[in-house]
Amino acid sequence: MTQKPTPFLSLRKPVCPPELLQLARMRPKPRVIIARAGGNLPMQAAKEATEAGIMLPMFTGERDDILRAADTLEWDIADYPLLETKGEEEAGLIAASACGAGDADVLMKGQIPSDLFLKTALNRSAGLRSGNRLVHIFHITHPDGGKPLLVSDAAVNVSPDIQTRRACTTAVIDLLAALGNNNPKIAFLSASEKPLPSMPSAVEARELQIWAQQQFEHVAFSGPLALDLILSRESAAIKGLHNDPVAGDADAIIVPDIVSGNAVFKSLVYLSGGCAGGLITGARVPLLLTSRSDPPAARLASIALAGIARAALAEKQARDD
Repeated sequence: MTQKPTPFLSLRKPVCPPELLQLARMRPKPRVIIARAGGNLPMQAAKEATEAGIMLPMFTGERDDILRAADTLEWDIADYPLLETKGEEEAGLIAASACGAGDADVLMKGQIPSDLFLKTALNRSAGLRSGNRLVHIFHITHPDGGKPLLVSDAAVNVSPDIQTRRACTTAVIDLLAALGNNNPKIAFLSASEKPLPSMPSAVEARELQIWAQQQFEHVAFSGPLALDLILSRESAAIKGLHNDPVAGDADAIIVPDIVSGNAVFKSLVYLSGGCAGGLITGARVPLLLTSRSDPPAARLASIALAGIARAALAEKQARDD
């Protein structure tokens, strides 16, 4: 007997937002180096992003595998750098070191496990450590358009303490500014709108709100807020939060742990057809921690997002110098 899929799953296909691609095309093309590129998924993403005019590809890995994957896609990569390596760890370290040496601008995961990808990226010899915490940010958009919703951190920090969530907040504000939003609305997620002593995430969300209001101008913060209050103006009005500057109109959600972040991100993707581009900030270059389950639209959005973030990072470094 064939089992029907759950009706909660959306049949909508994710769409890479044209506005994000256009913004990426307005920035210098980043040199994106793929750690162990000899696989169909990373090669397809690189080809689509290159043809979209938002990246210049570089490859590490086994030469024969890389050329075979490119041939399968009928893609001539003879004009692009290919650094031949053997095995996963060497490919990751060589790719990370190229970024650390200034020879590449974005580091992208290829056919290499996520933990090893991050391990090689953070190897001291690679030169990518900046002293900042690594923060993963998802940029999620609906197939019908509308403003994006950012979610941090749903992939890297498992049980982030207050200091790490402060870093998440700062990273999200910086990325929103790079995207052109200088007056964002940030929500701190919990399961209540009240800082209940029995709910540590709610108490900490209020602490984060107070801290953030003292640190940032032209940014609205609210917390704790449950997800319905973050997404729905109607729910916010019913619960007496019609004057809350963030409720029902958030630009970003700071989550208390990886479980809630992962659930929020996957709900928006699987239940509404959202396109989730993601990147890791906090290193000297953006890191792309792509997944085997990422659809092409999400991979393209991730590369566009990384190019925009890299351009903003370069501008900041130029100002600091």
